[in-house]
Amino acid sequence: MKQYHNIQPIYNKQSRILILGSFPSVKSREAQFFYHHPQNRFWKILATLHHHEPLETIEAKKAFLLEHHIALWDVIESCQIKGSSDSSIEDVVVNDIHSILQKTQITHIYTNGKKAHQLYQKYCYPYTHIQDICLPSSSPANASFSLERLIKEWNIITLIEN
Repeated sequence: MKQYHNIQPIYNKQSRILILGSFPSVKSREAQFFYHHPQNRFWKILATLHHHEPLETIEAKKAFLLEHHIALWDVIESCQIKGSSDSSIEDVVVNDIHSILQKTQITHIYTNGKKAHQLYQKYCYPYTHIQDICLPSSSPANASFSLERLIKEWNIITLIEN
């Protein structure tokens, strides 16, 4: 069954970094917010990198992103997917990434995991002409990466924020 992205992108005109996932998990679609699965390490990574207290509420997470000039969205607008499995994604329709780029100061795009990177390269790079940097997935399915190792790899995003 076709699934549709039901989460609005987070950005403002000061956004300089765009982090793209592939498609929201079941938990994220239910909550209508990014990386809502309690085992996903995305919010822990960002809070740690910025020496910030844990980000608990959706409002705190949105404010944090905007304060740090980070935009957040996913490559896919709709697709066929089984549960939350990136490997099952088919019949892709892409979000309009270009619209965010026109309204912001984004100079760097990071993809959260290999699937997001592959999708971005195939569908978005040909018109954005901004090379993405593929970061290891924050998903609990990426068990080969400890939280400490993810933080080390993701530290690259802090180098261009200011």
